[in-house]
Amino acid sequence: MAERQIVLDTETTGLDPKQGHRVIEVAGVELVNRRLTGRHFHRYINPGRDSDEGALQVHGLTTEFLSDKPKFPEIAGELLDYISGAELIIHNAPFDVGFLDSELAMAHHKRLKSFCPEITDTLRMARDLHPGKRNGLDSLCDRYQIDNSARTLHGALLDAELLAEVYLAMTRGQESLMIEAETAGTEVRTAEFNRGELKLMVLRANAEEIAAHEAQLAEIDKASGGALWRRADG
Repeated sequence: MAERQIVLDTETTGLDPKQGHRVIEVAGVELVNRRLTGRHFHRYINPGRDSDEGALQVHGLTTEFLSDKPKFPEIAGELLDYISGAELIIHNAPFDVGFLDSELAMAHHKRLKSFCPEITDTLRMARDLHPGKRNGLDSLCDRYQIDNSARTLHGALLDAELLAEVYLAMTRGQESLMIEAETAGTEVRTAEFNRGELKLMVLRANAEEIAAHEAQLAEIDKASGGALWRRADG
């Protein structure tokens, strides 16, 4: 059965949905069996309020730009159809899930986990892999040599695309496990090797080389205060 994952990201008007902040952009990119399919989801959303100044500096989505965009309830069904049944891959998942659960509740839908039982937090994964290091998306792109030069502002679709590449890089070892599982039970052929046909040339040390070797061992013996192999030989 094909493994389907959605790498998801949001932009918001602020930091806390409990303070009335809203989702203003949501995007996802699809992976099937660890390969990007090109099937994306991307919507801007009218939050019905201004963004905090700090948030606006991060995403650059002005109230004017968002004023003619749909409200979240208008795109909720489309979003849920897109993500349902897939594993969600999210960087700092509690943040995005908290906002989306808040939006879904206001739109009279069940929580995200009802549609996607498995949610993977790549920030937690990165902290486990790289303890004590910076694990923001930009830092991870640098660490895994992923080009993020287009990321002058945070944007949900671009960030989801970058995170998909980061996730694949962080979990690259799983590919070999998948290959092993796929090839299990297949016939493996090995070439026969006849040692009797080998003709090896043996070059023995001459007297001068043996003397030089013994002199080197004597130096080591002297420097170490008595090498163990000398005592063992005696």
